[in-house]
Amino acid sequence: MNVAVKAPVSTLIQQAAGRIAPNWPLDKLIAVNPYWQMRQLSMHEVAVNLSWLGGVHVYGDVSHYQHVSDDDLAQALSALGHELTVAQFKQQPLKQPQPWQNVAQLADLERDSEREISWNDEVVHQISQFAGDYFASQPQTGAGCDDFYAAWLDTICHDHGLEILMKSKGLVEQFKALPSDATTLVEQALTMLGVTDEAQVDYLHALLLSINGWASYSAYVGWQAMLAGKQNNVVEQLLAVRLAWELVLWQQLSSSELQINWKRQLAHSNQLKGEHQAYVDGLQVWHLANEMQIQQGLHQQLRTPLPAKDNAALSLQAVFCIDTRSEVMRRALEAQSPSIQTKGFAGFFGLPIAYAVGSYQRPQLPGLLAPQLEVREASSGKLATAQYSAQWQKFAKSSAGGFSLVESTGLLYLGGLVKNTLGLGKAKVTEFGPLTLSKQGKALPLSEQADMAAGILGSMGFTDEFADTVLLLGHGSQCQNNPHEAGLDCGACGGQTGEVNVRLLCQLLNDAAVREALIERGIHIPDATTFVPGLHNTTTDEVIVLSGQVPEQIEQWLAGATEQASSERAKLSASPDAKQKARDWSQTRPEWGLANNACFIVADRKRSQHLNLGGRSFLHDYNWANDKDFALLTTILTAPMLVTNWINMQYNASVTDPLKYGAGNKTLHNVVGGNIGVFEGNGGDLRIGLPLQSVHDGQKYMHTPTRLNVYVDAPKHAIRNIIDAHDNVRWLIDNDWLYLYQLRDDGICRYHQGYWHPVQ
Repeated sequence: MNVAVKAPVSTLIQQAAGRIAPNWPLDKLIAVNPYWQMRQLSMHEVAVNLSWLGGVHVYGDVSHYQHVSDDDLAQALSALGHELTVAQFKQQPLKQPQPWQNVAQLADLERDSEREISWNDEVVHQISQFAGDYFASQPQTGAGCDDFYAAWLDTICHDHGLEILMKSKGLVEQFKALPSDATTLVEQALTMLGVTDEAQVDYLHALLLSINGWASYSAYVGWQAMLAGKQNNVVEQLLAVRLAWELVLWQQLSSSELQINWKRQLAHSNQLKGEHQAYVDGLQVWHLANEMQIQQGLHQQLRTPLPAKDNAALSLQAVFCIDTRSEVMRRALEAQSPSIQTKGFAGFFGLPIAYAVGSYQRPQLPGLLAPQLEVREASSGKLATAQYSAQWQKFAKSSAGGFSLVESTGLLYLGGLVKNTLGLGKAKVTEFGPLTLSKQGKALPLSEQADMAAGILGSMGFTDEFADTVLLLGHGSQCQNNPHEAGLDCGACGGQTGEVNVRLLCQLLNDAAVREALIERGIHIPDATTFVPGLHNTTTDEVIVLSGQVPEQIEQWLAGATEQASSERAKLSASPDAKQKARDWSQTRPEWGLANNACFIVADRKRSQHLNLGGRSFLHDYNWANDKDFALLTTILTAPMLVTNWINMQYNASVTDPLKYGAGNKTLHNVVGGNIGVFEGNGGDLRIGLPLQSVHDGQKYMHTPTRLNVYVDAPKHAIRNIIDAHDNVRWLIDNDWLYLYQLRDDGICRYHQGYWHPVQ
């Protein structure tokens, strides 16, 4: 039965491709919400669709929620409108029904699995190997890739080994008969396969899910093109390649059993989706019960009466990234003296920059944004040496270079590995010169420097109170031989450390001309105040001063904070020696990153300073009384809150579905194309998300899946106006991708779908 395609095929392709979220390459790795492109739908609806179309687990299975109490289950059942008792609910079996089967999967029902290679496995393998070679040869600029389908078709039409491997004579002739145009191919395939109008987009989405890793990387290429103001359709071309395989198998095999199974599935697709609906409805109860348990603990902590304010004169102010790992370090530093104040701010410090060396450029800001300014090292005699050293170190630390370097340099490099692992290597010396800042090739004018500095200072809450020493602390991780190292650095800095950002901002704020211009903008920085750049090593909790010196007293406070924070983190690790783990090239778990993140608090530090949030909270300082027109709150809810959602959902997805959204076992990784991503073993789909060792300690998961709980200390009308004015914010809240609460002295209220609900 042939069914004419009524909707324009280009629209169908774009709709399916538009459901795939981007995944950044290894050298710029940041956390991504893998469901981001479907945020216009409710999370539960997405969970049902993905379970049906790809066997995906958006909620965890029951094993993730064994700690949930019957009282929490009862509350969840009631909240979701179920009439079952807890006992009745627990007696119901929860087994995922069979998801949608593509033609390649149905074709495998007729193959001898013990003697013949799976069609589905070969389809994924062939596309994956081609994509790896293709993208490795392309510049990562967002341009190009317009010939993906044509290049694939040319390659496979000359691959006569496929017929021998799959024992299928005439296979190559089928490929040679395919249309040369990707759009024509899609239209022809949908017609010949008889896919009904209402099923077409879902079927195309299912095909992309079958090669989700490469679909996600292709979406990244398209995302970069969008940021650069260009267009790129490589996801659509990848979809055409995957559908071409379906059409070829349909024509090549064309057995009555295959056709019967395919037509039966199409006819009963609504029934199959209904079975997944019932299954996911059950998992939703467990997931919500778990969240209710977490929320009760958070609400109780945040209702704790605030301690009396200490009016000690400030000796040190330290600004950290809002990263959850900073919560532990901020508590530890504040405990050293009442004269220390810490602040939380997005780790790129509001600088819309890219860092450039030669022709190489990397963004130092969130992936949602495009850089507007370029930063370079000022010319010096040491710059050439520094560039050479940086290139060598980059190769040595990469997984592609880690072991090949040993092979090429032999025992000379082996000795270095041993020394480094045992802590016998030379200590790094931090010595940095000035940076240059330009816009479209021209030095940034003083007035624009001052405007930017004034905006950043205001956003950080610096207006009239400055200590003599102000530390601006970026953060980065320390580990060896780790392809996913960038994922442990600052996501707000595009998967880099915050070193460049804090160096540049301190340089601006210490500049006499900039300070003079700031006075005209209502900000007076005392002559005694010095801004000092530093880096918080999240693996060892050491603070490295990047330029200049700090008083001995501050050095002692930093050392004390390191000892306290590292002692707290050691309780999560079977190997408490963080410094040794950071040096060990065989270490698969150097640190836990942002595992177990659960909340984001947007409020003055006084609301959380007396609480131990266990490294589970993002902390962004905010005082609504100083926020004219709530411009800063708008920025926080439309940028940092979106980034924290990405982080939260990536950790959740890497736990609930490690096969589709996790990177697999680190010990089996092989890097693809230098920095594109990893295979687990020597083939299969590109693996995305977090490696297993980033969320699991070998016995249990270190992250509990829960949607992010966002607490905002601001008037209801201000929060509501921002939600109404920004679709992304409204979708995340109303479609249940996160929880949003107002946090005030008189209690906690939840905002959802236009209404405020007091939290009991």
